[in-house]
Amino acid sequence: MANQQPNSGNPRVDIEYRRKKSAEEMKHQVITFAMMIFLTIVAFVAAGYEGFSAWFIVPFILILAVVQVIFQLYYFMHMSHKGHEAPALFLYSGALVGFITIIAFLTVIWW
Repeated sequence: MANQQPNSGNPRVDIEYRRKKSAEEMKHQVITFAMMIFLTIVAFVAAGYEGFSAWFIVPFILILAVVQVIFQLYYFMHMSHKGHEAPALFLYSGALVGFITIIAFLTVIWW
């Protein structure tokens, strides 16, 4: 509750508080966007570099993709905010079911 300010009844204070919170959130989104662009550039460089084998490039790019998905969900889809616990639960449960399904199919095919 330290981060939330109740409605003080003074519109000027409330507007200043919302501006400060919006500026802070925008700063986080810009930083996250820059990090995602950097990770994309790293993935392109890794794919274009002749010195790496495909056994390194494919898992490396998949790891970068997972990191970008986490950034996307956490910052751009506001999963970090209070009140988004239920959608986050369903989203992560669906991802877990999808992961288990992929592992099950890979296990059936390869063994």
